[in-house]
Amino acid sequence: MLGEPEYTMNELFAQLGLDSSDEAINAFIEKNALAKEEKLTESDIWTDNQRMFLQEEWQKDAAWVETIDELNVRLHPSA
Repeated sequence: MLGEPEYTMNELFAQLGLDSSDEAINAFIEKNALAKEEKLTESDIWTDNQRMFLQEEWQKDAAWVETIDELNVRLHPSA
């Protein structure tokens, strides 16, 4: 029996319609660091569609949730 697929950060960025190269991901994260109290899905760095995808996948506790959580941690360097 197969389990849930595991998605990478590169695949998440591609799903969001963003450049998914390692360099572009690192640059995006560096440029868009969030304040400690700012929620990932409430940030203005996302388009409405991107925000909706992140919210829906997080709420469903879907296969993407671990990767979204990793992105959240990486975008909050001071947390």
